Order: sequence, then structure tokens, then C-alpha cells
Amino acid sequence: MSRPGKSAPAGSAGKVSGPSASARWLGTRAGSWLARPLASFHLVVTIAMLLTTLGLVMVLSASGVVEYAVGGSAYSLFNQQALFAVFGAVLFYIALRIPLRLMRQASFPIFALSVLALALVLIPGIGTSVQGARRWLMVGPISVQPSEIVKVTLIVWGAHLLASRRSDQASLKDILVPLVPAGLLVCLLIVVQPNLSTTVAVGLVLGSLLWYGGLPVRLFVTIAISGVIAAGVLAMSAGYRSNRVRSFFNPGSDTQGDNYQARQALYSLADGGIWGRGLGQSRAKWSYLPNAHNDFIFAIIGEELGFLGCGLVLALLALFVYTGIRIASRSADPFLRLLTASATTWIAGQALINIGYVVGLLPVTGLQLPLVSAGGSSLAITLLMFGLIANAARHEPEAIAALHAGQDGRFSRLLRLPKPEVYSPARADAARARSAAAKARSAEKARADRARQALPPARRPQPGSDSGRRRAPERRGTSSLRATRAWEPNYPVNHARDRGRSR
Repeated sequence: MSRPGKSAPAGSAGKVSGPSASARWLGTRAGSWLARPLASFHLVVTIAMLLTTLGLVMVLSASGVVEYAVGGSAYSLFNQQALFAVFGAVLFYIALRIPLRLMRQASFPIFALSVLALALVLIPGIGTSVQGARRWLMVGPISVQPSEIVKVTLIVWGAHLLASRRSDQASLKDILVPLVPAGLLVCLLIVVQPNLSTTVAVGLVLGSLLWYGGLPVRLFVTIAISGVIAAGVLAMSAGYRSNRVRSFFNPGSDTQGDNYQARQALYSLADGGIWGRGLGQSRAKWSYLPNAHNDFIFAIIGEELGFLGCGLVLALLALFVYTGIRIASRSADPFLRLLTASATTWIAGQALINIGYVVGLLPVTGLQLPLVSAGGSSLAITLLMFGLIANAARHEPEAIAALHAGQDGRFSRLLRLPKPEVYSPARADAARARSAAAKARSAEKARADRARQALPPARRPQPGSDSGRRRAPERRGTSSLRATRAWEPNYPVNHARDRGRSR
């Protein structure tokens, strides 16, 4: 028979240690799951699926009333969004399978094509004008927005360029040129459309590339301040943009004009409360809130799903930021580190800007909520970027070792994904050394040609003379064109005994 003096402290101890034990158990379970080699890959895929599914549901709910009133079918915009979601899933799968070497080789040609498409949009008869803005190209029955494509191509090419020129003593010229001129050209072409919101997104991409690429803090702050000033000047240069800025600083004025949309968004969020009015029960979508399915879909989420629905969206975005930074910090390849960190900053920054102006913390810019707002080009291109991030997750050293050891998992086996390539720093350094040597030889040849042209014609070496003959290069087997390629980091084929072991 037990004594009362012993049982009471035991019971009280059990009450005190119960919640902490549960928290420790959950923390241990989460920590053990995150310690798995492919945890980052599964997180990226899950976040993309959840946000896309939530976006399709909310687009149907927010646009059904207006679409039925306009065209007689409540599913017209939803069907278009679902079609682009399927297309984006195909792009996601292609991004998962594309080898890193091919991605880097094709980065500049694809970026150049996207810039050319931006220029073609501005030509009457080629670009499609909607409400005074030329932003779309018609490819058959589908409209494509090149300004969305150029975000991804700029990230991939910029990460490749900065990774190829990576060194501890990299000069400012190597970091800034030609990345900054190319980025400014893209911004100029987008401003002319006009499309200030996408210009802000491209500015986020360029700034993140420079920050993670190693730009000194003082120069980065100077460029950032200059960009903010330029954005302010552009915002005040056009009538509708300046009206948005003025209405933001004076929210009580013109409640039926420039402040109408922002005020209705706040009413929708307040009407939702904690639990929301229920899915499909929004009042604002009955022509009270303009662009409820696009720029202000977060307000409809708050009205129908309440504070909990908005918290779910914010939690998914926070988990995405954690996953992206985790992949970037665990990657051995500098190209993947720059690519993943810049893409995470762009997507998270665009989402925060969208949520910020919906809740009244920022002026209305028109940036969409990634994967949630209506917009076919934005949805497909963002899914493509998620696929590239998932591809980077499969190139973590632990993931490479697990995949080469046969621990593919059911998802990878179902998709028949190829084995990731192993990054070799020695090969990458050797490739950069070959590229630098080729550039030095080219510069020396150019100096010799200039010196020869500076001589009087009588003293110039004749083409047939021995002095005029160029010496054959000592290193054979690699042409000067191949040696100057910036995508040289080679990924060696593992020996059988090295498979399953991370380098």
C-alpha cells in the first residue's frame, strides 16, 4: 500500500511535466524529420502544392460572381487559372529534371530572349494593349507576360554570372558588370510598358543578387537608396500612381475614389473576424471590392477564412523562407546558393508587399500574391521557380549521398527523377583558372595587335614572315572559345567506390 506523502508529489510532478514533455516530443519528432536528407525537397513540393490549391479555391470563390455577371459562367476564370496551374506543374517537373550544367549553359541565351520579348511587347501590332498598358504577347490563344518570365531568367543568369566570377578578391567591376546594366535595361523596358509594380519586383531580384553576391555594404546601401528614390520619382511621375501615394498618406480623403479599394479591403478583413464568414460567403466580391480575385485576394481570404486563414498563408510563406534559406546554406555549389537565396527573397518580398498594401501598411502597387492571386503567367512562372528551388534541394550534399545510395523515396521513384550531380570545388576552380588564363591571353593578344597597329606601315611584321607568325598555344585540346565560357564548373562522374559519399 503506497503512502500518501509519496503519491502527491508524483501527481503534481506529472501535471507540471506533461505539457513540456509533449512539447519536447513534438520538437524531437520535427527535428528528426528535418534531419532527413530530402526534407528540404519535400517541404518545397508541399508548400507549392498547398499554396496553389488554396489559390485555385480562392480564385473560384472570389471571381465566380463577377464572371457569371459578365460572361454567364462562374467557372471561366477558374478554368483558365486551373489550365495555367497544370502548365506550371509541367514546368515544375521540367525544372526538377534539368541538369545544372544545361541550366547554366542556357542561362544567358534564355535571358537574352526574354529581354527581346520585353522589347517586342512595346511594338504596336505585336504586343497587346489592355487599359493603356502593353504587357502581353499572344502565343496562339494564350497571352504571355514577358515581364514575369524575365524575373526567373535574370535570377538564373545572375546567379550563374556571379558564381562564375566568385573569388575572395573579386573587384566591383566583376560584381556589377554586366549584371547591373542588364538589370537596369530590363527595368527600363518594363517601366515603358508601364508597369511599376513588376519593376519593383525586378529591383528585388537585382538587389538580392548583389547582396548575396558579395557587394560591399556601403555600396549596396547607396544602390538601395538610389533605387528607392528612383521608385519614388516614378511613382509621382504618372497621375494614377501619384494618386495612390497621396491616398496612402491621407487615407480619410476621397473614400469613393482613390481610397475606395484600400478601404473596402480593410472592411473585408474586419468582417472576417477570427473564424471568417465561411468559404464562398464573402460580401466584398459582390462588386464591392475591385480586383478581388487578383491584387486583393488576401482580403477575401481574411473575410471568408478569417484570421486563421490569413495566419495559414503567413505560416506557409514563413516556412518557405525557412526552407529556402536552409537550402542555400546547405548547398555546396555557389550557383545554387545564389539562385535559391535570391529566388526566396524575390517570392517572399513580393508576397509581403502584396499583403502590406492589402492591410494598409504600404501604398497599393499591384503586385500579386505568389501562387494565390489570379494570373496565369505569374502562376506558371512561380511554379517554375519553385521547381528550380526543389532541384537545388536535391543537390544538398546529404541529399546527393542518399540518392546515390538508393534512398530515392516513393515520390522521386514515381517521377523518375535523375540522380543529382556532385559539385567538385577543385574542378570549378580549375575551370575558373582556365577561363581567367584564356581572358589574359585574349587581352595580351589585343595589346599586341594595338602595338602592331601603332607602328609605321614599313615596320609592321608581314603576314608571311617568321616574326608575324603567331606561336601555337602550348595547351591543346581546348579552344579559346570553350576556355572563355563562364559556365565551366564541371561536375565529375563519381567512381563506384565514391557513390553515396558527399564531397
